[in-house]
Amino acid sequence: MLSQNVVIDSLKSVLANETIDNKEDVSSTLISIGVAYFEISDYTEALNYYEKALQINKEIDNEQGISRCLINIGNIYIVKGNFPLAIEYQHKSLKINEKRKDTTLISLSLNNLGVIYNNLGNHEKAIPFVQKALGIQKKSGDKKRIAETLNNLGTLYINIENYDEAYNYLKEALQICQDINNKFIEGYTLNNIGYVFLNKKIYNNSFEYYEKARIINLNLGNKRALLTTYYGLARVYAKLKENDKALTYALKSKNLSQDFKLVEMERHIHELLVTIYKKNKNYKKALENHEYYKILSDSLFNKANLEKIAKLEAEYKYKQQLDSLSINELKLTKTIKSTSKDLEKSQKNYLWAAIGVLLLSILLGAFFFYQKLKNAKSKTKNALMEQKLLRSQMTPHFIFNSLSVLQGMVLNKEEKKSVLYLSKFSKLLRLTLENSRDKTVSLSQELTAVQEYLTLQNLENDAYICTILVEDSIDIPAFKIPPMLIQPFVENAIEHAFVTKIEDQKIDIRLIYTDNKLICTIADNGVGINFKSESKNGNKNSLATTITSERLKVLSKDFNMEGSVIIEDRKKYNEQGTLVTLVIPHKISVT
Repeated sequence: MLSQNVVIDSLKSVLANETIDNKEDVSSTLISIGVAYFEISDYTEALNYYEKALQINKEIDNEQGISRCLINIGNIYIVKGNFPLAIEYQHKSLKINEKRKDTTLISLSLNNLGVIYNNLGNHEKAIPFVQKALGIQKKSGDKKRIAETLNNLGTLYINIENYDEAYNYLKEALQICQDINNKFIEGYTLNNIGYVFLNKKIYNNSFEYYEKARIINLNLGNKRALLTTYYGLARVYAKLKENDKALTYALKSKNLSQDFKLVEMERHIHELLVTIYKKNKNYKKALENHEYYKILSDSLFNKANLEKIAKLEAEYKYKQQLDSLSINELKLTKTIKSTSKDLEKSQKNYLWAAIGVLLLSILLGAFFFYQKLKNAKSKTKNALMEQKLLRSQMTPHFIFNSLSVLQGMVLNKEEKKSVLYLSKFSKLLRLTLENSRDKTVSLSQELTAVQEYLTLQNLENDAYICTILVEDSIDIPAFKIPPMLIQPFVENAIEHAFVTKIEDQKIDIRLIYTDNKLICTIADNGVGINFKSESKNGNKNSLATTITSERLKVLSKDFNMEGSVIIEDRKKYNEQGTLVTLVIPHKISVT
């Protein structure tokens, strides 16, 4: 693969430059390595090299190098979908280059900002950024940048369904790509032109461009562009009623979308698969894909709207209280005027005393209103956190996998095993839902839920050796703790700890009570957290772990006692695996 060769050659160059301490050349080579990894869609490695280059450029105060790194890091966050962070990096670079009057790098940042606002759905705001970038690039004559920008403009006009204008920009971009032999940009441009003809219902032309894109993207190993190509070909074949070919390409695009964790694209692919399977009269597969389509749709809806709903609710309550306070202030104002008239004949001291009382009332009212608003926001935040935690425990993915295992047992006619599995699964589901409604549950209820989860995970093949040890001094029924604190870390151990370990998989849960602290440790003998930080997915934190950490901060205040979590690699104790130490806020019931 060409990009892989570039990586190897660049690495050799880095080593050579490091020996002579030429930091500026080292940073440039590191950026080139990052670009090579970016072009083969290895974004974790690309980000790693960009950040190394950024650090070197800051050390030598190289503003041009700093701005290049900021642009490239911003591009990583664009493809990862972290648009606020992408905007931040692009604006940082733009500020540096406006000061330096570097029109080339200014145009890159403007172009990228257009891409970001396009992805956010604000196409009207995106177009001026990209058009301004194109004007700068045409003056400089940088054909590669011109082709990129023309391609971006084409995409923007596609999004506002102006396909004729989109085709004009894309056709110009394609011609430049072919003139300078830039296959990387050409692959994306061909995809976009294929999409234009698909929406104009000119299917033969659409197929022609998608097929050209397939050959180029396959040769480059550009999996992200290839994902779009396969999906486009599947749609074209479906329109041409060639369902077998449509199914082949739809399944290929599905596999790639799962690799990139592109939920929105995966949802569209499952929707297409439903249509294809229905036409093939494979109603079982159509139903399966429809169910998964619904799960993905719910996931996208929840992610986009959960926080928005909570925010709107808080703002509504705030406005409601503000309106009420305004009415009270008007009443008080009328009272002041009336009182003033009545007291004109009396001593001035009485008047000022009355005004003072009224002002004090306003201040007290404002204070109580502020406290009430603060409590309302706190309750909303806690409810949002509880919803997130419940969803992180009983994820659609977990439920889907459990039902798939159960379906396999039924199809294999393992009646006793399937009944047992269904019983365990329903019990776990009931426990989780019941516990999520209460602010505190008994320690025995929490441990029962954890035990049921471990039993369900182990029921299929006894993969894990799990132990739960409780210190004798702990009266289990008497301890009341917040629900759903322990299980997320147990789930993390099962999902992530044993990626390279097949046998002798152990998870040990231990509870002790010392110095008025209820301490729970979850230890596994897996690969350890350092392995995760070195892997490609090391930058992806556990959602449940993050929510639990945030929740413990709130619970510490509610219970007026310490609540915390520490995650360590057991290497520091000359052992293997990960150790989680939870300090759990609690109450003790007196019987």
